[in-house]
Amino acid sequence: MNNIITSKDNPVIKLYQKLSSSKKERLQYGLFVLEGLRIVEDAVKEHADLTHLIITERAAEKDGSLLQADLRDTKVIVISNELGSRIASTDSTQGIFAICRIPESRRLLIKGNGRYIVLFGLQDPGNAGMIIRTADALGVDGIIMSGSCDLYSPKVIRSTMGSVFRTEILIENDADELFRYLAENGVVTSAAVIDKDADTISSIGFSGCQAVFIGNEGNGLPAEISARCTRRITIPMNGTINSLNAAMAAGIIMWELTKN
Repeated sequence: MNNIITSKDNPVIKLYQKLSSSKKERLQYGLFVLEGLRIVEDAVKEHADLTHLIITERAAEKDGSLLQADLRDTKVIVISNELGSRIASTDSTQGIFAICRIPESRRLLIKGNGRYIVLFGLQDPGNAGMIIRTADALGVDGIIMSGSCDLYSPKVIRSTMGSVFRTEILIENDADELFRYLAENGVVTSAAVIDKDADTISSIGFSGCQAVFIGNEGNGLPAEISARCTRRITIPMNGTINSLNAAMAAGIIMWELTKN
């Protein structure tokens, strides 16, 4: 196998490491990174715009079928196993990496009876990724992220397990613009809160176009955001439990949101 890259100073390797570690660099270049066979395969299947596929010698021998996929204009480079371990963000890397172009910002196409989740101020990458994955599994029509963690951080991307390529996702950090957009499209908004006086999710209907706001893991939704929603909803809990993990709560809400 010829032209195996071994140096960490290779321009593509340096770019990969910058993108992996810095949101600023991701925004500057309009690129993000992927690691692992499954997510790279999903990216190829969903026709994501991969600029580079980076694969170790060992992975090229083991998972060579990936190299036979329709990679279009993707540049393939082979690196040493040692260099692969150096740039990996996981302890037991599969030796398969990619650089992907961030899609151009676009509006969600709001459907008449669409179901949407708004992640407002959510900061944990694992929670964000899990919610996106659950939304994909349950058939939620789209995710809106506002003031939340970076969608294109490696931890979020990894946690989605490929669902990031199959889910409509809008980033809108201006709350006024967000509420204006939802109102223009006739979306009923619900604020998920911890409050016994709020409507329980099992006692209300979700007819028409609906969006549920999920707030920060520690502080929930800001009061002013909750007040701007059409209604406030809550998950009833037994005993002394008064809160759930954000991803777990979102999963329950999405189940109720999409079951009818």
